[in-house]
Amino acid sequence: MSQNNLKRRFKINMKRMKNLFKGAIAFVAVFFATQLAHAQQKIGHINFAEIIQSTPEFKTAEGQLKTLSDGKTKELQDMYAMYQTKQKEANDKARNRSEANKETVDVELQKLGTELRDIETRINENQRVAQEELNKKEEELISPIHRKVSEALNNVSKEKGYAYVFDISSTNIPYFQGGDDLTAAVKTKLGISATATPTPAKK
Repeated sequence: MSQNNLKRRFKINMKRMKNLFKGAIAFVAVFFATQLAHAQQKIGHINFAEIIQSTPEFKTAEGQLKTLSDGKTKELQDMYAMYQTKQKEANDKARNRSEANKETVDVELQKLGTELRDIETRINENQRVAQEELNKKEEELISPIHRKVSEALNNVSKEKGYAYVFDISSTNIPYFQGGDDLTAAVKTKLGISATATPTPAKK
């Protein structure tokens, strides 16, 4: 191995050591900064979804949404049943088509084809409108509950002096240990039993 190669390798190794040393210093600095922050600030967590689903307003909202959804589903089912009836009629006519009746049957099949396309278009449009109405109704019913729970959370956090409160039902937290669970306190602030369980999802 030549002297130049040794010098080059030595420079590379020294540079790598400096980078590792800088990284170690940065890690130590972050570690102590984190420890200091934890010592100075209170951290808590809640299950926001559980609180919302434990409110009486949510149970009422879910019932209204289910009623609306069931009604829209029934409308679409009726339209699909009509489509199937027309489809069967067209299939029967096509199956019984003969040289003797082909002119009449072809006209009828053309008419049925137009009707089927019209029903299919209406089904697609009704599905789109139904979904929009459901989304709008859900926003209308759930948003006030969301605001109410958020306000209660803010009040509890300020009263108890918390700097950070994480929502474990939606925030991507791969791991956490410690911190105070404020779920029961927020429920109490809302006038809900601290042990109230979420409303089971209706099928």
